[in-house]
Amino acid sequence: MDILRIAVLGIAGVLLALLLQKEKSEYSMFISMAVCICIFIYIIGKVETVINFAKKMQTFVAVDQTYITLILKMVGITYVAEFAMNICKDAGYAAVGNQIELFAKLSILVLSIPVLTVFLETVGSFL
Repeated sequence: MDILRIAVLGIAGVLLALLLQKEKSEYSMFISMAVCICIFIYIIGKVETVINFAKKMQTFVAVDQTYITLILKMVGITYVAEFAMNICKDAGYAAVGNQIELFAKLSILVLSIPVLTVFLETVGSFL
């Protein structure tokens, strides 16, 4: 029941931040960030399970490890970028958050170029 722990942590953090927002608004932002970081660290521990599953999946299906690694990198970039973007937006720096999002999209595009190249070569060989 990990989701219950995370939900209680999130709700407690939000309630504490709301209580402090009237008197010390800067502390409420720090509490919000601390709760987000705690959840992020907890999720990083769960990523190991996903990586182990990907390795097992590779033994069942003949897929090059390069592709699985690329997919895991793309998922990691997406999660880290969204996390950082949301923190920036909550702190009132939406422009910085938008730049993080743009950089993440371009990073994923750059990572996918080898896959797209192989795909186009495969399609070209059929024609």
